[in-house]
Amino acid sequence: MASVTIQAVKKNFGDTAVLHGVDIDIPDGSFTVLVGPSGCGKSTLLRMIAGLEQISSGEIRIGSKRVNDVLPKERDIAMVFQNYALYPHMTVRQNMAFALELAKQDKATVDSKVARAAEILALGALLDRYPRQLSGGQRQRVAMGRAIVRDPQVFLFDEPLSNLDAKLRVAMRAEIKELHQRLKTTSIYVTHDQIEAMTMGDKIVVMRDGRIEQTGSPLDLYDLPANQFVAGFIGSPAMNFLPGTLRRSGSASHIQFADGTLLDAPPQSGGVDGQAVIFGTRPEHLTLADAGGIAAQVVVMEPTGMDTFVACRHEGVDFSAVFRERHDFAPGTTIRLQPDLQRAHLFDAGSGQRLVA
Repeated sequence: MASVTIQAVKKNFGDTAVLHGVDIDIPDGSFTVLVGPSGCGKSTLLRMIAGLEQISSGEIRIGSKRVNDVLPKERDIAMVFQNYALYPHMTVRQNMAFALELAKQDKATVDSKVARAAEILALGALLDRYPRQLSGGQRQRVAMGRAIVRDPQVFLFDEPLSNLDAKLRVAMRAEIKELHQRLKTTSIYVTHDQIEAMTMGDKIVVMRDGRIEQTGSPLDLYDLPANQFVAGFIGSPAMNFLPGTLRRSGSASHIQFADGTLLDAPPQSGGVDGQAVIFGTRPEHLTLADAGGIAAQVVVMEPTGMDTFVACRHEGVDFSAVFRERHDFAPGTTIRLQPDLQRAHLFDAGSGQRLVA
């Protein structure tokens, strides 16, 4: 196992800058997730760690070794791809053993490592099947088995669950997390799915347009987003954002919305009187109120059994609320919603940065 250090790494494709000086410290044995929308540079960064893309400038170290100019096969990493990348003419056993045989390891060692990986991933009964005879989840387990047998210092996962259906994705998330807990190998996982990031990572790196927006534990990013982008990207359903104006008078601080509604500002929030702000509250942090709060017109009701999801609108701005209780509001009904101000946030309308006193 080894740590991975990324220092001031840039990547250009011709005149187009894709990564703009990325710095990340990935501790030995951790599970770090790179998450962000399509095109943010996360897969490019993973491929640079693997040696499949050249670094324009900066430095990548695996352990104490600088690997900028080291060939992929000499970096002691194993990569699991989105499309499995299995050899169709080889059995599961042969697919898993191929890299070891290529490295001229003896048959006893190869058989032992394949058997161990098959046991870990419950593939023992499938070793003589071909990829075409496997389900998507089984193929992905074979791809992970092929990585495990190499006993690398670092596992790299490039959106490995994207081709699976929703139910199987949930099961495979748990399998990959359990695998990491068992092997303790440093892992770097790329996804655009923030649910995967929240449930799997010890550490999350949120990226946008080739830059890092915030790095931290899943709950740190959820509870204390650095800016409006992170707040809206992390969490499902997404955080609600309502534009308003900050009003300060002495020790009192309020948000004034477009319809004149005044709401107490979140405690410890910064900003100056008259500043254009964005008030952020998560759907699950809203409760029904008889008076006060925010007037919301019900647009759509979506009962899920466990929760009731209500799509609302306030002065032309769409937002949502999630209730544990079951409700049946008719579309067009006006309800009043009270945010939990202890868990609400205030952002500068221009920069998107969270305002902290």
